[in-house]
Amino acid sequence: MATRSEEIQKRRIFGIISHPDAGKTTLTEKLLLHGGAIREAGTVKARRNAKFAKSDWMEIEKQRGISVTSSVMQFEYEGKMVSIMDTPGHNDFGEDTYRILTSVDSAVMVIDAAKGVEAQTVKLFKVCSMRKIPVFTFINKLDRQSKDPLECMSDLEDALGLPSTAVTWPIGNGLTFEGIYDRLENKVYLYRKKDTVIELGANGVFGDTLEGVISQANLDILREEMELLDGAGNPFDLDAIKAGKLSPVFFGSALADFGVTCFLEHFLQWAPAPGPRKTTTGEVNPTDEFFSGFIFKIQANMNPAHRDRLAFFRICSGTFERGMSVTLSRTGKSMKLSQSTQLMANERETVETAIAGDIIGIYDSGNYQIGDTLTDRKEKLFFEPLPTFPPELFCRVRPVNSLKAKQFQKGVQQLAQEGAIQVYHNEFNDVILGAVGQLQFEVFEYRLHNEYNSEIRMEPLDFSVAKWIAPMQDLKEEDIKEMLVARSAMAYDHYERPVLLFANQYTLNNFMQKHPEVKLLDATEVDDSAYQEN
Repeated sequence: MATRSEEIQKRRIFGIISHPDAGKTTLTEKLLLHGGAIREAGTVKARRNAKFAKSDWMEIEKQRGISVTSSVMQFEYEGKMVSIMDTPGHNDFGEDTYRILTSVDSAVMVIDAAKGVEAQTVKLFKVCSMRKIPVFTFINKLDRQSKDPLECMSDLEDALGLPSTAVTWPIGNGLTFEGIYDRLENKVYLYRKKDTVIELGANGVFGDTLEGVISQANLDILREEMELLDGAGNPFDLDAIKAGKLSPVFFGSALADFGVTCFLEHFLQWAPAPGPRKTTTGEVNPTDEFFSGFIFKIQANMNPAHRDRLAFFRICSGTFERGMSVTLSRTGKSMKLSQSTQLMANERETVETAIAGDIIGIYDSGNYQIGDTLTDRKEKLFFEPLPTFPPELFCRVRPVNSLKAKQFQKGVQQLAQEGAIQVYHNEFNDVILGAVGQLQFEVFEYRLHNEYNSEIRMEPLDFSVAKWIAPMQDLKEEDIKEMLVARSAMAYDHYERPVLLFANQYTLNNFMQKHPEVKLLDATEVDDSAYQEN
């Protein structure tokens, strides 16, 4: 029987990131298909047959054909226990994606071969780079007309500043696409004959094995490109890959399920197993005996019939056993973890035990918050705070039917705890929403109506900047109200901390000039462990 340390080494947790429509969700489904987690992949475009992406479980995702919330899916493949995080590609849901990236050990970046590196991909890559997360690149849609592969590689390095090394290489593209060449394994996979794998001799593509198998034009181009890559390309360096300093690149078509298996097998071989996680007082190693982990996501109504809430929990050390007692570090309160599940999008299976490197779902009755640490260690423990985005759009929201105020308040509270949107209130107890993008408001309105039976009115507010006030002695709320300048207002966040809202940077600057004694903080500066402990 394998030891716990050996079992940990089998774990692989990775997030899939991309710009919208690059094929991220489609690739996720093909990986699940190969892992035996699903029997049939449903694409987001096949709406007539009511087939939808497995990871897009929310009704609004099925209607729009986009991912608006992150999903967690787990399966076993060739002795590895794999956890995939499918994240929203849309910029408006970047905060959810960024939090997901705090829980993974590596990332797969999906790029549309025709479009190259796009804006959202650059943003997400920067988060991976900041956290030194190894990035594997899958250049998708080679069965459609696309950029020259050398141009794709150059685009990748120029846009991201990340050196890359080609592991597989396309043979043609679009109508002339004939397959991929695995440079490390010295094999060719034929596109038209998906089960055909040609093992090349010592001379590789320069030998005569491919003569007559692929078109002469493609063979000539392939040989020229291999000469360029062998002479000027970055050499394969596994240590650099694991350090996040080199990205291995794969080509293929997720929709056609071509190049996916080759990518998956290489990825699982090279991707890092769970490693140490930083805390406010040091590091936690996955082999440590004490149990610890953190909540990186909360999702309400994954099962609308039960109106329940699930906290997504990354185990960082020790062994989880269902029914065990742990301490919620933020409050010091003892919690019993009696209801725990393994996840497959919105489908669940009760899990009795789990170890470092596993993602489990914990039933939440309203006790947990995103970023919470749970541990059975006696000393207090806090993992690094999760990132928070400053809201740029604000609106006041009210229920259409005042008789349904209870459903409205419950929905607002639960969706706020998910981190789906930021919720504030003013002195008159009006609900104010803060969002990074307009689509967040639309999803909030949709979910409030469909999951909580509460129709709402939304009134845009003329604010674009939110700042928190650093704790100051002898400064009362009445004093703050008197300091307000034109086109500014005071509200309170869900911790009841005062927040100042400003129409724009000019208004903020005006306030700071008039009141230099008041120190204002960004969202990231107030979300610290010292506050959580209190």
